[in-house]
Amino acid sequence: MSRLRDPKVAAVLDRLHLAADSEDERGAASADELYMAISREAGVLAYSLIRASRPQLVVEFGTSMGISTIYLAAAVADNGAGRVVTTELSPRKVVAAGENLAEAGLDGLVEVLAGDALQTLAPIDEPIGLLLLDGWKDLYVPVLQLLEPNLLPGALVLADDSSFGSVRPYLGYVRDPRNGYESVAFPVEDGVEISCRTG
Repeated sequence: MSRLRDPKVAAVLDRLHLAADSEDERGAASADELYMAISREAGVLAYSLIRASRPQLVVEFGTSMGISTIYLAAAVADNGAGRVVTTELSPRKVVAAGENLAEAGLDGLVEVLAGDALQTLAPIDEPIGLLLLDGWKDLYVPVLQLLEPNLLPGALVLADDSSFGSVRPYLGYVRDPRNGYESVAFPVEDGVEISCRTG
């Protein structure tokens, strides 16, 4: 059975998605309170791609409250191998994500790095099988370029919110064959760009 169907995991995801949907309607007071969550469909997409590709290391840019991270960790758990490294700038969100992952019973598979992604992700020197970009959009290209030396041939890069105008520079980069990707838009809420590292 998929870990996403586990009552404990499902309950946490239901609570977080409900809070994120409510936030979309009423707004939030500060960046520390914004969920900035991926949609359920995007989460299931990420889960499915990890199950299929079986990466040993999954890296995420933009933990926020941990919604997307739960999908990643659930897939790694169901594969029976691998781990997730994720990064978050907001100290408050680092704590919240850790609590949510623990409540879902998935915290043992995830390392949450606190701070600027361009600094926290720089020391990674292991092969990366899947990268999820879901933080500040203007950092999509810099974060990708930072981690490119560690992307395995055939590694998948998922970029959430690909329909946003602020993601256009990133789309231009991964859709240019000279940069070593085959890339396609996937039509879930707000869009996900799926890119395969060909080099």
